[in-house]
Amino acid sequence: MFKKILIANRGEIACRVIKSARKMGIKTVAVYSDADRNALHVKMADEAVHIGPPPAAQSYIVIDKIMEAIRQTGAEAVHPGYGFLSERRDFAAALEAEGVVFIGPPSPAIEAMGDKITSKKLAQEAGVSTVPGYMGLIADADEAAKISAEIGYPVMIKASAGGGGKGMRIAWNEAEAREGFQSSKNEAAASFGDDRIFIEKFVTQPRHIEIQVLADKHGNCVYLHERECSIQRRNQKVIEEAPSPFLDEATRKAMGEQACALAKAVGYTSAGTVEFIVDGSRNFYFLEMNTRLQVEHPVTELITGVDLVEQMIRVAYGEKLPFAQSDLKINGWAMESRLYAEDPYRNFLPSIGRLTRYRPPVEGETPRGGIVRNDTGVYEGGEISMFYDPMIAKLCTWGKDRAAAIEEMRLALDTFEVEGIGHNLPFVGAVMDHPRFTSGNITTAFIAEEYPDGFQGAVLDEAQLCRVAAAAAAMNRVAEIRRTRISGTMDNHSRRVGDDWVVTLQGQAFAVKIKADPEGSTVVFEDGQALRVESDWVPGQPLAKLTVGAEDMAIKVGKIPMGFRMRLRGADLKVHVQSPRQKALAGHMLEKLPPDTSKYLLCPMPGLVVKLAVEEGQEVQEGQALATVEAMKMENILKAERRGVVKKIKAKAGESLKVDDVIMEFE
Repeated sequence: MFKKILIANRGEIACRVIKSARKMGIKTVAVYSDADRNALHVKMADEAVHIGPPPAAQSYIVIDKIMEAIRQTGAEAVHPGYGFLSERRDFAAALEAEGVVFIGPPSPAIEAMGDKITSKKLAQEAGVSTVPGYMGLIADADEAAKISAEIGYPVMIKASAGGGGKGMRIAWNEAEAREGFQSSKNEAAASFGDDRIFIEKFVTQPRHIEIQVLADKHGNCVYLHERECSIQRRNQKVIEEAPSPFLDEATRKAMGEQACALAKAVGYTSAGTVEFIVDGSRNFYFLEMNTRLQVEHPVTELITGVDLVEQMIRVAYGEKLPFAQSDLKINGWAMESRLYAEDPYRNFLPSIGRLTRYRPPVEGETPRGGIVRNDTGVYEGGEISMFYDPMIAKLCTWGKDRAAAIEEMRLALDTFEVEGIGHNLPFVGAVMDHPRFTSGNITTAFIAEEYPDGFQGAVLDEAQLCRVAAAAAAMNRVAEIRRTRISGTMDNHSRRVGDDWVVTLQGQAFAVKIKADPEGSTVVFEDGQALRVESDWVPGQPLAKLTVGAEDMAIKVGKIPMGFRMRLRGADLKVHVQSPRQKALAGHMLEKLPPDTSKYLLCPMPGLVVKLAVEEGQEVQEGQALATVEAMKMENILKAERRGVVKKIKAKAGESLKVDDVIMEFE
């Protein structure tokens, strides 16, 4: 077996590879840019080599720098992770020329299937059903508009060398086709060093289902069943699960066999993924083959018990697969939520900064018989950089069935503490409770259809509100007793905490009476409903774990005047716990209004001003592009919300801005 491997990547996937290598007794080498000098993958590896400035185009995707790191450390093999150089034929070829093993497929297979245009042509030649589209190279926006019209809108504009949602746009008309072509081309060049673009028909209401394959150098190829990846935003997967709630056994078998046949046709070895779109009648169409490890591979590992990274390393070393297709059964259900550094309350715009608090849920078996796993590349006190992908962690849960896996995920998300940056934990928490998601009736349009106006936080149902109200009342009693004991104004026998309280949250008020005992409290509502609350929470702790009415709950807690800020299940609540007299007086308080910023274009995220599309004195129309800001490898075009005249431009191209910095002012 290899004695030392180099990981040509960063973040959580580098950490993930290091874990399997360590388990196998293999030493690891990390590479890092200036921005990643103190990153977790650097700390975890046995050795680390500096490879350049923060931009990936000057460090992580510079083949010569990776090759020099290999020579310095004597690494025998390289795992590319995903993204960066993982699907670059010239990188695999450079390793082969150097006598270093590439832990991935042979370079001809990467060339054949890693390129989306070539792979579609090969799939068509092999008789595989593919989505209609134009597979040739597209010269400019004019040609993109012409081709799009011929295919018929809507169309998907995609980077040939792309992945991870980068360099992808949906166009519903000619204007969007022109704009999307240029943005996709720019993102592709920045992320992959390859700006080739192709266009295909966008199939509405599809499900995104992919097959994991694993092939060795001895002619063996198996499929490890499927993953459903339909919960996507801006073509970026957010929640994945295995297996799919939609497939039947016959469709699963047909898709798996077709995926293996395609892999064998191109001489594929190692782990790879064949992606399909599936319509409502379970007809499936080949999209592409990712010739690398997928971000969402942990859910496959959880339902099969197979360590895919370990098998990739063993296949690269020349070993045979230790199992046959008949050995690979589906055990239970797994969910994955991608934790992104993006603010769901600001249209999911990227967020950067220091993680002032980062406390993932405890990994391993849960009291309910499930499993929690968290693949991450960050730590408390670390920085989230503007230079790389915004994903910070992949939270995974396993349960005996889909409902159990979802419930484990709900509790794990509520337990996950992240502060200092905007993040999407509230959003994925809300999805886990959404009736359409829990029913399994999902498509890739789920987020667009269910959150058409963006995400403003979850609204809890009546039963959940009652449980939160009971928890808040019981916690407030604990806090009041503590204040009484430390006030020093009265002895404990002469000052008594009241039993009657009014809990106000989400626009509703609940009058409750608390009956306390040494083990907890029973909270009684006006209608006679009684909920038992037990917890070891003490004031000041930012996370409360409770049993409320025989249900486990986890609530992130912060103090506010006369109550708490409570976050759970995607909701962010101001919960006031007041005596009846305090509640009556609170109605007379005035509300402070936010300042008027309607005459300004504010930068919605930390980023770089790439382009200013208007001039001072220019009249602009609603929907007109005003500026382009780049953050975390994504271009964001800022458009006018209404008709107006530009009074003053306060930013310039090439300038780095913070959130809410003024870009321009209107008359």
